[in-house]
Amino acid sequence: MMDQNAAERSGCIRTLASEGSARPAWVIAILASVLIFTTVVDVLGNLLVIISVFRNRKLRNSGNVFVVSLAFADLVVAFYPYPLVLYALFHDGWALGNTQCMVSGFLMGLSVIGSIFNITGIAVNRYCYICHSFSYSRLYSYRNTLLFVALIWLLTVVAIVPNLFVGSLRYDPRVYSCTFAQNVSSSYTVAVVVVHFLVPIAVVTFCYLRIWVLVIQVRRKVKTEESPRLRPSDLRNFITMFVVFVLFAICWAPLNLIGLAVAIDPSHVAPRIPEWLFVVSYFMAYFNSCLNAIIYGLLNRNFRNEYKRIVTSVWVTRLFVTETSRAATDGRSMKSKQSPPPPHNNNESVRDRINKE
Repeated sequence: MMDQNAAERSGCIRTLASEGSARPAWVIAILASVLIFTTVVDVLGNLLVIISVFRNRKLRNSGNVFVVSLAFADLVVAFYPYPLVLYALFHDGWALGNTQCMVSGFLMGLSVIGSIFNITGIAVNRYCYICHSFSYSRLYSYRNTLLFVALIWLLTVVAIVPNLFVGSLRYDPRVYSCTFAQNVSSSYTVAVVVVHFLVPIAVVTFCYLRIWVLVIQVRRKVKTEESPRLRPSDLRNFITMFVVFVLFAICWAPLNLIGLAVAIDPSHVAPRIPEWLFVVSYFMAYFNSCLNAIIYGLLNRNFRNEYKRIVTSVWVTRLFVTETSRAATDGRSMKSKQSPPPPHNNNESVRDRINKE
């Protein structure tokens, strides 16, 4: 029975690996455009987030340390795995060797797990800040916050390392990416989905439900003219992070649910999943890495204002450098165009001096 299951699983893997090899040019163009847009916005947006937190005193708080950590997790995929996926897209296959494939898959997993763990850390931080405000300052001191972030990344590394031993990081031609292979081990895939997605989602949901209950209670107290315990700025920050969580869940849920379904019954479920659905679920997950910076700019006034200051200062500096270089070029050209006095003037001056003598 075990040999039969292994044979079915390996046959399923070969079937999936043979898909996605001959796609129309317009499909490749759409996938490449989505990934290029995602990469550019990911890099520019998350760099804006990190610079904003370091520049703006109002943004330098314990909660935004997790935001910076989340931005770093999103940047990881933009700097290495996404460009390699683009390379595979344009070359219709992976031609960079097994080492590059393993590194790309490892960093992809590091970014994904780091993102969900950081989102969980943000939710716990908001829960403690709003629902347990009296103990928040002691619990989230600067030192403790850095330790929490370090713990998040330590757990992220611990969570991704088993993939190197299970052999689940492989090239998938359907998505042109070295990524987690859902068919290598059913039990391991179930464990990955539960530990890396369902448990963090459950923790975040609990935290945000408790915060929403408090928000409703505060609203009712405001109507009865009792003093609220929640400031408007706290509510806006909470809504911002709640939207970040909801978008992450929407973008990553299809891929994780497909993985769970395939792991439960790989021989019957995997062949029935349309290739387009699998590809769309993957690129939805890719697209999520560029959304957080946009959400901060749309819903958080401090981030939005700092974005404007950074972009304005960069633009003004660029104009200053351009104008300065242009003025220097014009000055050099003017000097080169200056001609010596005409020869007849020199002759006249010589004759004048002779006559005077």
